[in-house]
Amino acid sequence: MGMGEMGNGLGARMLMTIRSGGVGYRAAAAERVAAAFGEAYGEGPGWVVQGAGRVNLIGEHTDYNDGFVLPLALEQGVWIGLRARGDGQVVVRSLDFQEGATLDLGRLERGRGGWVEYVKGVAWALQEAGYVLRGWEGVMGGDVPIGAGLSSSAALEIATARAFAAVGGWDWDAAAMARAGQRAENAWVGVQCGIMDQMVSAAGQVGYGLLLDCRSLQSELVKLPANTAVVVLDTGTRRGLVDSAYNERRAQCQAAAAFFGARALRDVTMAQFLARADDLAPLLRRRARHVISENERVLEAAAAMRAGDAARLGALMNASHASLRDDFEVSSAALDQTAAAARRHPACYGARMTGAGFGGCVVAVAAAERGAEFAAVASGLLSD
Repeated sequence: MGMGEMGNGLGARMLMTIRSGGVGYRAAAAERVAAAFGEAYGEGPGWVVQGAGRVNLIGEHTDYNDGFVLPLALEQGVWIGLRARGDGQVVVRSLDFQEGATLDLGRLERGRGGWVEYVKGVAWALQEAGYVLRGWEGVMGGDVPIGAGLSSSAALEIATARAFAAVGGWDWDAAAMARAGQRAENAWVGVQCGIMDQMVSAAGQVGYGLLLDCRSLQSELVKLPANTAVVVLDTGTRRGLVDSAYNERRAQCQAAAAFFGARALRDVTMAQFLARADDLAPLLRRRARHVISENERVLEAAAAMRAGDAARLGALMNASHASLRDDFEVSSAALDQTAAAARRHPACYGARMTGAGFGGCVVAVAAAERGAEFAAVASGLLSD
């Protein structure tokens, strides 16, 4: 996993551009881990597997409310070159952190944190789900910036699941592997994330949004509107999920759902919310309003994409950012300024923060014929 760049939010840089036609996987990233494996073991790996990062077009903080999301798989991800072992151990070295770890699959124990806990957590979650794991050894590397809201953790979890599936000879079950990744993050690492990141990493395709019902895990690939480009702008600011207000927001949503007598806010309609909104505490009212309206925006955005209506998609993204800023209160000055600056460019249909918030990236949809121009000025957006 790439560490990304630290910054003060005074400038944004273009991190990646995804065109409506999609892009291929990053051969250089796969070759990097394969070459490192060869140096370590004197032969090529038996498998090279990847867990994709993701950018969320729209649908923020709806996943753990059993709602709807519309993320997009990235060509960037976490890669593992590996071969099987016969002793029930996992021996893996991170190229990016320049450190290795050895895990005994028969005796997994929590450590002090860091990347290896995600590997342990996935192994534990798969065992809890009834999978019999086989050991493997290999090297790991990636190019998803950590803390940028692009799901480097989910990419690592799904890459680990793919490694176990490869050596175990399992058929790939995207939903089951996504659940294992989420279980690892919730119960082993301690971050109460929803299922979105793991599911799009396990089942997404670059160039398509994945409309996902986070309750049923039913999904639909929805192509980006023709002649558009999705541009990811990195503010350079970073946040830590465990130390942020993420878990607090989740508890507030649960309290709001309980007020309505609902299993989750996904089950509360806007009409029901408006009928009782005045009886809710102001803070819970804002949190609930965001989630309920965001679910509506996701479904409208998917419809706009099916119709090829990039302008409508952009307007919904703009409204999503305003809701995240004002009602859910997870934006930041750098995210607000970058999104606003992106919208001032004539090629931009819409822009919003993406990820859990408090730092990271902005995602924009732009006209493809002017996408290169838009990307070229991204590094100077905030100085305009």
